[in-house]
Amino acid sequence: MVTKFFTSQLQKVVFTVFVLTATSIFSQSRKDTIKEQTIVTVNVKKKNFKEILPAQVLSGEELERLNSQSVADALRYFSGIQIKDYGGIGGLKTINIRSMGSQHVGVFYDGIQIGNAQNGVVDLGRYSLDDLEEISLYNGQKSEIFQPAKDFGSSGSIYLQPKVPSFKGNRKTNLVVRFKNSSIDLFDPSFRLEQKISKNISASFSSEFIQSDGIYKYRYKKKYPDGEIAYDTIAKRMDSDIRAKRFETSLNGTLNNGSWNIRGYGYMSNRGIPAAIVNNRFDGRGERQTDENFFVQGSFKKKIFPKLETQIKTKFAYDYTHYIDTVSSIKIQNQYIQRELYVSSSNLYSITADWDVSASVDFQYNNLDADLVNFSYPTRYTTLAAFATTYQWKRLKFLGSVLGTFVSEDVEKNTKSPDKTEWTPSAFLSYQPFAGKDFTVRAFYKRIFRMPTFNDLYYTMIGNTSLKPEFTNQYNLGFSYSKGFSNSVLQRISAKVDGYFNKVENKIIAAPNGSMFRWTMLNLGEVEILGTDINLQADLLFGNVKIRPLVSYTFQRARDFSDREESYFGHQIPYTPWHSGSFSLMSDYKDWSFNYSFIYVGERYDVNQNNIQYNYIQPWYTHDLSIQRKIKWKEHQFKASFEVNNIFNQYYDVVLNYPMPGRTFKLIVSFTL
Repeated sequence: MVTKFFTSQLQKVVFTVFVLTATSIFSQSRKDTIKEQTIVTVNVKKKNFKEILPAQVLSGEELERLNSQSVADALRYFSGIQIKDYGGIGGLKTINIRSMGSQHVGVFYDGIQIGNAQNGVVDLGRYSLDDLEEISLYNGQKSEIFQPAKDFGSSGSIYLQPKVPSFKGNRKTNLVVRFKNSSIDLFDPSFRLEQKISKNISASFSSEFIQSDGIYKYRYKKKYPDGEIAYDTIAKRMDSDIRAKRFETSLNGTLNNGSWNIRGYGYMSNRGIPAAIVNNRFDGRGERQTDENFFVQGSFKKKIFPKLETQIKTKFAYDYTHYIDTVSSIKIQNQYIQRELYVSSSNLYSITADWDVSASVDFQYNNLDADLVNFSYPTRYTTLAAFATTYQWKRLKFLGSVLGTFVSEDVEKNTKSPDKTEWTPSAFLSYQPFAGKDFTVRAFYKRIFRMPTFNDLYYTMIGNTSLKPEFTNQYNLGFSYSKGFSNSVLQRISAKVDGYFNKVENKIIAAPNGSMFRWTMLNLGEVEILGTDINLQADLLFGNVKIRPLVSYTFQRARDFSDREESYFGHQIPYTPWHSGSFSLMSDYKDWSFNYSFIYVGERYDVNQNNIQYNYIQPWYTHDLSIQRKIKWKEHQFKASFEVNNIFNQYYDVVLNYPMPGRTFKLIVSFTL
């Protein structure tokens, strides 16, 4: 049945792509003599085509200087997001864009999505910043159509772009050695080696080792409902240790009108799982987790004809998790193994210089093994087909797309989830009302869904195979302004403002079923999110001193309208603050760099849905400061950075009862050969 379903759907999709591609080739063959000037003009125009919806981006030196240990730390500076951090270096770190849920966020590494069919959540703490050139965040999706169908399938996306080897002059080898140490007993050496193999081929290899006992001080303060203080003490976090190894290698090549890339990645860790600090218990709980995560992926892109481009991407991933609980009354040792195979084919055809169409087909295979009692051992087959177009007429730009998703599953035991077929559209628009290109108005609508995860459907005694997909409808209206100045202290100023309304349907939640030891997954709910994102940035020049202030602010009213009979009807959903924002100030003087950053998260409520005083979580904020010095020695560079995080020793919880570190110090030293 599965094979029949998949084959029929794939045949339809492949046939459509084949017809489009054949038509493109046939059309092109009738014009086999095209002037070189025309080709150059088209390429330049495509290269300068601005995105309809600009991304929030951190890259290069700016990314390096934000006092961030991991990707999750850096993302705190973007507007419209919420980070869940369970404390310390080893704690789980996830992201939520515009309050739609972590499972609605697509995380892409070098252009291919990082998958987790088990629970749909990507732990961003596993990904180091050392090898990243850029982090970008898109609401809706990327404003381009030459991409895999997967890229159309998320409510919001994060793209992690690794560094690509670059060589100056006649150099053939680059080597960076880096060492990090902090007051939380951090030992973190790493290196990155780049080698130029030939004119068109280069390779890179990097590795990192992280070890920390995870011990830090925090304040534990607990009040009774009547306001009387139950506990107020300074304690030490004891269960956030980590020992991890990461390695990554890539092979990059260029060819005539094309490029290719092969990348391998591995991450192995053994860490304590931070427990909630409750009932005046401060010792470790004995919960641990061992992870082994590996993937190999490749991509190939080529312009076949002047008007036709194609790209192929493929990936195989293997993830092993071992969870251990040796302290609870019921000793637990569970093992999970995920496998993923992914193949994508995308084609772009330029009808005119201002009008493009694309067709993409993806196939993904996922399975999950676990040593749970009566486990279903599910396998999922997913086919995606995306058709999109972009058109530019004078100062108006339009992007429209439709995504078809076809899902079928098999299980070795129990009942399987029904097959699912969904078609979801999106439309993006931008317009420059004035002849100058300083001011742009933009808008978009997107309907998309996320499939229930394997845990939602098949987890023993909890899963519900009848769950429906969770849909989101997104509406966005905003503008951007950017202007440069010459012969002025103010070199450039830019502003981005967006207002949005999101509606989540068939919200998947876990609810008790008879007792607190038996839960079930339900489609229960409707959430409406009304918000505003503001981003401001400026470049200032005072003689030899360069200063760049950046400000981001988010207002969100995210309310639960699931059931009028419930006391929390219309209340703010858990862990969503009404107000949040950040401010950073970067300055450079000769070989010195200074950075100050401030992050604020306003009042919110915990997982208990009633917005009452007992569930109230107070605002938190942190101040961070760093100073950096570069020293050039012949053709080499030595760099030292000293950081102070949480300068005023603010004690706070991002997630209630999971305390974060107080004031910490970090020293980073790197040497570039």
